Amino acid sequence: MRQVSDLHVASNIPLPAPALMLHEIPRSEAQADFVAEARGHIQQIIFRCDPRFLLIVGPCSIHDIQAGREYANRLRELIDRVAGRIYIVMRCYFEKPRTSTGWKGLIMDPHLDGSHEIPEGLRIARRFLREVIDMGVPTATELLDPITPQYIADLICWSAIGARTTESQTHRQMASGLSMPLGFKNATPGSIGPAINAIKAAKASHTFLGISGDGVASAVTTTGNSDCHVVLRGGDSGPNYSADHVADTELQLEKVGLDKVMLIDCSHGNSGKDFRRQPEVFQDVVRQRASGTTSIIGAMLESNLVDGNQPFPNPTGDLIYGQSITDACIDWQTTERIVLEAAEVL
Repeated sequence: MRQVSDLHVASNIPLPAPALMLHEIPRSEAQADFVAEARGHIQQIIFRCDPRFLLIVGPCSIHDIQAGREYANRLRELIDRVAGRIYIVMRCYFEKPRTSTGWKGLIMDPHLDGSHEIPEGLRIARRFLREVIDMGVPTATELLDPITPQYIADLICWSAIGARTTESQTHRQMASGLSMPLGFKNATPGSIGPAINAIKAAKASHTFLGISGDGVASAVTTTGNSDCHVVLRGGDSGPNYSADHVADTELQLEKVGLDKVMLIDCSHGNSGKDFRRQPEVFQDVVRQRASGTTSIIGAMLESNLVDGNQPFPNPTGDLIYGQSITDACIDWQTTERIVLEAAEVL
């Protein structure tokens, strides 16, 4: 009989069931309380019941757990210094969408060597999230693979759907069942419409294919997620963080009956993919908010211990400690300075 299946599949290795991994690496009662409380704060900010400015900040991606711990420790001190004005959440990004090819993130390739030991990547990510939460730092991530949330979502306080996947029905359905507040980025060309449609879809109930906690293929039915908002990140057509762009986004949201709220990503298209421009974008966004534009609920910064980024793949022993191997980031000193300045302006 001629082979008609798996012609291009080299291997198919079962993953541990999500319930098994959550039992192996459990969340404590204190961790669960912290996540629930952080989600509540973010929800209150989204619906403008909490006047603080939401800041999602941290490395473009986590590739070195030790450097990630050091960043989280520094962020913990900064959180205390601006707590009355700014609510800080750390980027703990373990999955990276690729335009063509490249490293897909710590979950997919935790040893940075192409071995793709996904079960170990999931364990490392889960343990790291517990550590960050234990420091008192809220967590954020981009959810890329629809299976991943079963393994880590209970330790995530805010999540994003990226520009490449905002138009994906699979991701909109997934978002409708997630338990945390979530931001949809505008599409890669810069259009806002796909993100607005994504919010409308995610607020609705869906039934779709998924996996259960036991790792069994199942039909998942959701109730819808009302805690969603737009993230403006610029695009191929240029930046979209100006007052005119914000006003236009408000108008588009109002037309379809959605809350006029948005978070602005100071990297990517809004910085022209130049990390050195992030501070000026951030300062402009903060000034808009301080001048009364309450539809801007917060901002996002890509930040690391060391600025810039470094070529990858590269032998892990040759990598610069605390410097990104994906998008270029601003350094810690710059981050601390502009966040403290923003707290004064706000």
